[in-house]
Amino acid sequence: MAIQYLKHGRSAEASSQDAAKVRDVVTGILADVASRGDAAVAELSAKFDNWSPERFRLSEDEIASCIRTLSPGQLEDIKFAQAQVRNFAQAQRESIRDVEIETLPGVVLGHKNMPVDSVACYVPGGKFPLVASAHMGVVTAKVAGVARIITASPPVGGKPNPAVVAAMHLGGADEIYTFGGVQAIAAMALGTQTIDPVAMVVGPGNAYVAEAKRQLFGRIGIDLIAGPSETLVIADDSVDAELCATDLLGQAEHGFNTPAVLLTNSMQLAKDTIAEVERLLEILPTANTAGVSWRDYGEVIVADTLEEMVSVADRIASEHVQVMTRDPDYFLKNMKNYGALFLGARTNVAYGDKVIGTNHTLPTGKAARYTGGLWVGKFIKTCTYQKVLTDEASALIGSYCSRLCAIEGMIAHGEQANIRVRRFGNRDVPYGTAVPA
Repeated sequence: MAIQYLKHGRSAEASSQDAAKVRDVVTGILADVASRGDAAVAELSAKFDNWSPERFRLSEDEIASCIRTLSPGQLEDIKFAQAQVRNFAQAQRESIRDVEIETLPGVVLGHKNMPVDSVACYVPGGKFPLVASAHMGVVTAKVAGVARIITASPPVGGKPNPAVVAAMHLGGADEIYTFGGVQAIAAMALGTQTIDPVAMVVGPGNAYVAEAKRQLFGRIGIDLIAGPSETLVIADDSVDAELCATDLLGQAEHGFNTPAVLLTNSMQLAKDTIAEVERLLEILPTANTAGVSWRDYGEVIVADTLEEMVSVADRIASEHVQVMTRDPDYFLKNMKNYGALFLGARTNVAYGDKVIGTNHTLPTGKAARYTGGLWVGKFIKTCTYQKVLTDEASALIGSYCSRLCAIEGMIAHGEQANIRVRRFGNRDVPYGTAVPA
């Protein structure tokens, strides 16, 4: 049986046209903030968020006031989630080791792993204030050892969101700002009269935030350019349509352009899941969002073999891949392109999004072909060093370097080697010539 599509989503070409419309707007905002600083941020915040506070950075009293609005149970839930993220990030950090090795007698090479100096962690607001994004950015950066962590999130309902502020504070943020959108990314990345710029910006956001990070990359570091959330459910007839439909809609509610794809080797499950999605949309409170994503971006693909399913899944390279088959580890062993795998019916993408401990800032738009998601290593710089301990070693390496520079015609480079061959190897090498073999 050939691979069959029971339902198609919107084309990649149409999606790319949408992205092109965002570019000029973002370019203008970045230039405005770079030129006018705080004044531009204030005007843009009033324009886009109807938010004009005396200052955007929250004071200690304002942070404490936000925390007091939460119940003890809500605070404990936030602390539990952060503990899971912290535990896994610490295990990842311990896997990153410094290296020093003597590659030749007297030649020592190594690398050191050092955290970046400063990071801004963005937490989206929009339809949903993503409390979990505070854990993923702030806690992970803290474990990495980042000295200065600042955070930003837009106001919700005309004020800071208390749960987001609490999560930022409990996670270890040094500065908390209530502003959002491109102006927030620009202010933190470029700096203003009152905000010192950072070395790196991380965190998800809407299309405008993603484009701002794309345009700023190079001037600052970023985690990745995160587009609309994506989910791929891989299932066989060991599970039912209700489970598949629930997991598809669980991600489709992120926005109006969230690809939600079912890949199965069961035609019956494919048909039943389509019907079950429609049934659940009748009762889902967020159906006005999830339903649009399913209508425009939902796909149902039927393959024949496990090998075909792996091939299709790797081509899709989805951000989230939920595997509910008799042998989910087959996909762990054989799949290569994904942001995160959720293996077996007992887990799901929401666990990863909110609490289980893996990071939810993941590659979208097929970026999983070449990168993983945010993790403690994203905040770490691996920087090399070298030491030559003996005259003999310097003369040996210098001889090879001299001849290799001559191949390239880089005479001044070659002289850096030659002078050391003369001094440490006691060889007479005429200026501008290569050391003989």
